[in-house]
Amino acid sequence: EVAAAGGHNIVLKGPPGSGKTLLARAVPSILPPLTTASAMEVTRIYSVAGLLPSNTGLITNRPFRAPHHTISNAGLVGGGSIPRPGEITLAHRGVLFLDELLEFDPRVLEMLRQPIEDKTVTISRARQAVTFPASFILCGSFNPCPCGYAGDPERECVCPPQLISRYQRRLSGPLMDRIDLFVDVPRVPFEKLSGLSGGEKSEAVRERVARARQVQSGRFDGSPGHTNAEMTPPQVRDFAQRQLADGAGDVLKLAVERLNLSARAFHRLLKVARTIADLADSDGIETPHMAEAIQYRARIE
Repeated sequence: EVAAAGGHNIVLKGPPGSGKTLLARAVPSILPPLTTASAMEVTRIYSVAGLLPSNTGLITNRPFRAPHHTISNAGLVGGGSIPRPGEITLAHRGVLFLDELLEFDPRVLEMLRQPIEDKTVTISRARQAVTFPASFILCGSFNPCPCGYAGDPERECVCPPQLISRYQRRLSGPLMDRIDLFVDVPRVPFEKLSGLSGGEKSEAVRERVARARQVQSGRFDGSPGHTNAEMTPPQVRDFAQRQLADGAGDVLKLAVERLNLSARAFHRLLKVARTIADLADSDGIETPHMAEAIQYRARIE
């Protein structure tokens, strides 16, 4: 919900069968509908890529792209002698889901760093350079180790510690720095699997997400930012840093010092806290909002 409301990148970590893929595939269902301008952007992209269905005039559903982990650089980012958009551009205004994130070639994952930061990707060739839009929510999932059961209270992990550490380090520090939310997804207990009572419906969550995005739309009226995740440094200062309550500022200072956060992580922390405050209908960022944002910065061991 926080990721959808603010357009933040999120990674889910947990054992096989815990529901990571199901959660990721449910993200589009809690995103608000595309605006007319965004729908036209997406339609133009699919038309250029030759992927626009013949009976479709305007794409109104948010894209959801889930490439296989064997994808190449050109397939993910785009390329070719005549530059064509890749998966990150086809996910524009939608969700790019990388299942089994640590199985992707690390060199391919590193190609995501610049598009995540700039929301565009430029493909240069001898005769021309083409810039494609790439504003998407990155949603990744992975098992904590090769066997999948490190830290699982029900099943013993058979991987040696050195192998677990080497496996998790396939995700580089600079790329991790660009991910806002790290969430552990534990095994679902039998009582919940066998229960007949349903959980909260996506429609209710989508209403809260839509309200938070309306707040952001008013906040960034006339500016290029559409969501909190797209705030520029001056916007972070004006709409987040200056609206910190005294206690929230103290918690933020402690987190920066204890966790040794980079300037990028500092700004991303403020953006997430701003989104959590928006979901709570709060003008200012209070201590609980900042504390929740900090706990999402959990790092891979």
